[in-house]
Amino acid sequence: MRRLAETGEAIAGTTKKLLKTGIVADYLKSRRVDEAALSAVFLSGRPFPAWEETTLQVGGRSLWRVVADLSGRSEAELSSSYRTHGDLGAVAGEVLPQSAGQGLGVLEVGDTFRQIAAVRGPAAKAALVRDLLTRATPLEAKYIIKIMTGDLRIGLKESLVEEAIARTFGIEANKVQRANMLLGDIGETLRLAAGSKLDEARMRLFHPLGFMLASPVESAEEGLSYFAEAAVEDKYDGVRAQAHISGGEARFYSRTRDEITESFPELPDALAGLAQDCILDGEIVAWEYPAGEETAGRARPFSVLQQRLGRKKVSDRILREVPVAFLVFDVLYMSGELVMDRPLRERARILDELLASDRKTFHHRGTETQRKAEPKQTRLAFGLEEGTSESDAVKTQMIRAPVFRAASSDDLEELFAAAQARGNEGLMIKDLNSAYSPGKRGKSWLKMKRELATLDVVVTAVEYGHGKRIGVLSDYTFAVWDTEKQQLVNIGKAYSGLTDVEIAEMTKWFLEHTIPDRQGEAQRFRLLVEPKIVLEVAFNNMMESDRHESGYALRFPRIVRLRPDKSPEEADTIERAREIYEKQAGGSGGQVSHGDVTKDAGQ
Repeated sequence: MRRLAETGEAIAGTTKKLLKTGIVADYLKSRRVDEAALSAVFLSGRPFPAWEETTLQVGGRSLWRVVADLSGRSEAELSSSYRTHGDLGAVAGEVLPQSAGQGLGVLEVGDTFRQIAAVRGPAAKAALVRDLLTRATPLEAKYIIKIMTGDLRIGLKESLVEEAIARTFGIEANKVQRANMLLGDIGETLRLAAGSKLDEARMRLFHPLGFMLASPVESAEEGLSYFAEAAVEDKYDGVRAQAHISGGEARFYSRTRDEITESFPELPDALAGLAQDCILDGEIVAWEYPAGEETAGRARPFSVLQQRLGRKKVSDRILREVPVAFLVFDVLYMSGELVMDRPLRERARILDELLASDRKTFHHRGTETQRKAEPKQTRLAFGLEEGTSESDAVKTQMIRAPVFRAASSDDLEELFAAAQARGNEGLMIKDLNSAYSPGKRGKSWLKMKRELATLDVVVTAVEYGHGKRIGVLSDYTFAVWDTEKQQLVNIGKAYSGLTDVEIAEMTKWFLEHTIPDRQGEAQRFRLLVEPKIVLEVAFNNMMESDRHESGYALRFPRIVRLRPDKSPEEADTIERAREIYEKQAGGSGGQVSHGDVTKDAGQ
C-alpha cells in the first residue's frame, strides 16, 4: 500500500497526462497480477469494481470522527486542516500519528474493505475502519480514505488507468477500453490483458455503460453546421436513463450510473415484453395520460417528476398521481452484440424493429422520414390490460421518441417552436452517421435550448436561512471545477428556487454530511459539506469578481433544480463560466469588486 500511496503522490505532482500514465504503468509493472488488478480498481477511485453493487456504507461524518479520535486533534485544528486541503484523506495524512510497525498491503486493504461492506451497523463498521487506519501509515491512511470516499483528487481518470494498462502489456488502448466498458471491472480487464485474453471479454448486463452527451448550440444555423444529415428529437425535461433488459428482468440506471429502478417500480413491467436482451437509452418523464379519450400524451414539468426521485418506496398514491413514461431513443446492445459502433441511422432501424415486437410500446406518428414536425403534438394510443378498470390502472408505457428531419434552419426553427409548445426544453440534433460514444461530449449530438444562462454547480457550504427558514439550511454556496488545479472553486450563492419540501430533505442530508468548521461566531450558522450535491443554477449575467476563488460572480442566481442524475465530476468548469462571460456583449458583463458584489450578484 505504501508504493500505491507514493504512486498517488507522484501522479498528483504533475498535470501532464502522459507522465501520469507512465507513472501508473511503471507501478503496475512492478506488482504481481493480483495486486496490480486490485490497484487498478483503487487508482480508478473506488474500493470495488464498477459493476458490483457492493458499497462500504461509511459516511464522511463517521470517517471524520475516527480520524479525530485517532489523531487526538481538536475540532478547530481538524477544521483548519480541512480548509487548507479540502479533502479528508489529506487531513488524515497530515494529522494521524506515525508509529513503528505500521504498513499494509494492497490485498490486505481490499480484504478489509470487503469486511467493512459485509458487517452491519455503523459501530461495527467504524471499529473496522479504526483498526485499518491504526495499522496504516499516515500516507497510506490518506489514500485509504480517498478510495473509501471515491475522491482521489489526483487528476487521474479511469481512462488514464486504461491507457496505463495498455502501456504495461503492450496492447492497443482501444482494446483495453472496450474490454473495461464490457466488463465494468478494470481489475478483471488487467487480468485479461496480462494473459493476452482481452478478446474474451463479454458484455456484462446490469452494469451501466457511459452515456453519450450533447454539446450546446446557440442557433438553428449552428445546429445544422456540423453534419449533413440530422435526426431531430424533442429535448425532454426528465431523467436520462439506461435500461438493461434480460430474461424478463429490467433495471434502470441514471447518468451517474446509480440504479434508479426503485423510484419507478412500474417501469420494468412496461419493458418485460421485449423478446431479446438489450440495453436502451432514453428519458424517464412524468407523463400526462388524458383520461376517457384516445389522444396524445405529453411530458409534464421536471418538478412533477421530482416527487418520484430518491424514494425507496413509492406509494400507490404517487404512482397514480405522477405516472411516468420511458421515451426510448437509442439502442446500445441487442442479442449478444454491441451495436453502439454502428451509425445512428442503423441503430434507429434496429430499435424500431425491436420495439415493433412489443405490444406495450407506442410510437408517435412522427418518424425520421418526415422532413419536419407538425406544429401540434402527434397522437398516441394507450391501452389498458384486459380486465383492468380505468380508475385502477397505473398507466405506464415505453414510447419510441419521435424523430424528425430538418433540411434548413427554418425547418429547425419550426421544430423548435413545436417542441416548446409541447412543454419540452428544446431540441436534440443528432448526426445520422455517428456512432454512440459513451461518456463523450462532441459535435455528433447537439442540444438547442433558449433560456437564461445556467451552470451545473456543486454545493460546498450551506447556511441556515432567515424568517420562516431559520431552522433549515436554505442558503447554498456552490462551486465549479478549476480543471488546471483539479479542485472546486466557489462562484456564487443562492437561496431561492427549491420547494420547502426539497429544502427540508436537503437539510437532513447536509446535516449528515457536514465537515465541522467551527471558527467562531461568524461561522456559527455556516457549515462546510461534502461536495456531492449538484444543482442547476440560472442567472441573469456574469461578472468578474475578487469575492470568489473562481474570479467570477453570478448576478441574481437562483436554483433551477437539483441534479441527482449528475455526479460532482460532471459539474461545469471555469472554462464554461469564461465562455458565458465572454459571450455577454463581447465580454462587457462588467467587473465587480468585493465591496459591491453582494447587491449586484445576489450574494
